[in-house]
Amino acid sequence: MTPFAIAGVQMYVNALQPNVDGMLQRLDVLMNVYPWTQMVMFSELAAFGPLTKHAQPLYNEHIERFQAAARHHIWLIPGSMYQKTEDGRILNTSVVINPAGEIIKSYSKMFPFLPYEVGVSPGTEFCIFDVPDVGRFGLSICYDVWFPETTRQLTSQGVEVLLLPILTGTADRDAEIAIARATAAQFQCYVFGVNGLGAGGNGRSCVVDPTSTVIHQSAGQEDMFPIEVDLDQVRRQRAAGMRGLGQVLKSFRDRPVDFSIYDRASGTDAYLHSLGALKKQQQGTRSDLQKNPPAPAEADENLGIPLARGKMEAQALNGVHIPLSGKTITG
Repeated sequence: MTPFAIAGVQMYVNALQPNVDGMLQRLDVLMNVYPWTQMVMFSELAAFGPLTKHAQPLYNEHIERFQAAARHHIWLIPGSMYQKTEDGRILNTSVVINPAGEIIKSYSKMFPFLPYEVGVSPGTEFCIFDVPDVGRFGLSICYDVWFPETTRQLTSQGVEVLLLPILTGTADRDAEIAIARATAAQFQCYVFGVNGLGAGGNGRSCVVDPTSTVIHQSAGQEDMFPIEVDLDQVRRQRAAGMRGLGQVLKSFRDRPVDFSIYDRASGTDAYLHSLGALKKQQQGTRSDLQKNPPAPAEADENLGIPLARGKMEAQALNGVHIPLSGKTITG
């Protein structure tokens, strides 16, 4: 057994002022109550909220405070923040701090949530790091997990735990939880997702094991949840299959086909280019979704309702026998 204790912190996020003090206070409480915790992760954009006007350089006094806190002898992922680069771009960036207080990795979200995360540039580098004597971890951010290619890249390089800070306050949270379960099964890994509250999301953080079983799901209030994962379960499942069945990573490795969709010059993705611009929907624009709408139903002059239904109802009123699901109705 290779156990490792990871704690998620689902907390209220303020959009208009920094949340760093609150994060550090909760971290102190967590480590007092659960001193056996070895890694702590906060939600996406937890430190400064979801407004790009609060973007700042990656290395700043607040990050230094997180580095000092990690010297509790924990690995720390303090969610993410909007980073303003020297060339003026804005990235959604997370850092990985080791128990010595060193930033060993940074990761910028590859798929900003367009067309809503306006003005945020995508990152292009993957984030993989090893915890000595434990295993290999990978970091994605929120919408990244909707694109299985990102997790494929990580797990093909041995990642066993996918760390996923999230900011979702919208009605698609159910879909994200389903995607987290599917990701765990498809890639035979743990998925550790931490959402925020308030301006930071609608909660329902979840942890999924490699069999796609949800081993923890928060509700809609603040929550600290240390979970001891067993990385030997990942290795056993990858070798023997989920419940002794599908060995999906090996099947992908041994595939007889390459996918032309990933060759942008192949033309295989021509259909995707027919879908129109990636833009926010406005009132009246959803009619664009139906290119060839059916002709409107012919109206019945007497009843003012669609003809077929109108005739059936008129016939029923006159005592005519009407076939319905193989039966006969008599008025």
